[in-house]
Amino acid sequence: MQRPAPPRVPDPRLDSAIRMQTDRRESLLSPLAARSSGAIRRYGRKPEDIRTPYSRDADRIIHTRAYTRYIDKTQVFYLVENDHITHRVIHVQLVSKIARTIGRCLRLNEDLLEAIALGHDIGHIPYGHFGETCLSELCEKNGIGKFCHNVQSVRFLDKIEDCDLTLQVLDGVLCHNGEADDVRIRPEPVASFEAFDRKVKETANNKRPCSPMTLEGCVVKFADTIAYIGRDLQDAREVGLIGDDTPIPDACGDVLGRDNGHIIDTLIHDLLENSDAEEAGFISYSPEVENALIGLRAFSRRYIYDNPALTTERKKIRRMFATLFSACLEDLEEGRRTAKIFMDFIESGPVSRTYLDSATPPELVRDFIAGMTDRYFARRYEECVIPRRIEGKFNFAGDRS
Repeated sequence: MQRPAPPRVPDPRLDSAIRMQTDRRESLLSPLAARSSGAIRRYGRKPEDIRTPYSRDADRIIHTRAYTRYIDKTQVFYLVENDHITHRVIHVQLVSKIARTIGRCLRLNEDLLEAIALGHDIGHIPYGHFGETCLSELCEKNGIGKFCHNVQSVRFLDKIEDCDLTLQVLDGVLCHNGEADDVRIRPEPVASFEAFDRKVKETANNKRPCSPMTLEGCVVKFADTIAYIGRDLQDAREVGLIGDDTPIPDACGDVLGRDNGHIIDTLIHDLLENSDAEEAGFISYSPEVENALIGLRAFSRRYIYDNPALTTERKKIRRMFATLFSACLEDLEEGRRTAKIFMDFIESGPVSRTYLDSATPPELVRDFIAGMTDRYFARRYEECVIPRRIEGKFNFAGDRS
């Protein structure tokens, strides 16, 4: 039997040289950019290594099970079979790329931008934002408050898989949404994890947009919109939801462009021209671009997000969530150890023991469902409503053999 390799013995000279190199590189950043030296962890169980703290956070996020499930979580078109439309895994990569492009021009910390972007949508659930509405209704009915995907993203990374990420990354993940009403964003400092935990509770209770503690978090908040607003138009055209007979209003198209590439280019350039990451410390669009963006959101809401072609199955989806939530809750209450909520969640993988010991049954069900991919959700629902056929014969315990 091969013995495991011994743990690496840190070389103080190498570690010191790497830290000096990092300090020299970060000395070129904007005075208002986040520095590695200011990174704060809740526990700090392991010493930092050759990576910067924020680069290490990005790696930790990528290696979570929650990140792996991005691959089969749909973005907008959750009932459309088409290999060329955007899934969550593509969206977060686009957000990361756009955020790092903006951050490089503003001399911000690209490692922090990447980590926030990669983790920001981990809390999204099956069937997009409508699924979030359905699950939120069930959570309130079961006395555990509203469901917010940004809070759920933090819950997955900080509690359920307990990645011990930095405060700056978790705060950026928490504050990424709500960008629709933001023209100019300034960071709001958060001094400690105690203050951050209060911020999470306030966000969960009020579901209000909140400002990140870093300029990097502010950039990701804008990059999220830049990544989806034109891409959703591209996807809608790909599946035939909109065409030439539903043109973008001139007030939007003349300012932003009429295809994804031009829209991204316009929004990034406008953001760079109107933001101040050197002295005043804010990220902003111009009033002209912001007004055009508001109009484009309204267009997309009417012709894409609320299009009857996408909404006709919502009653069925709402019933699916209610049925599955009830079935999982019953499995917990009856202690059915062979149920999927035990085998695929509670007793599977790197779920924190501290979390399991403190979570109530409705919270466990919420988090199990929130982590599902669209296909896995559909399979679990089918198991709840379609009787299983017996293959072979029963054994003496009454089970299938």
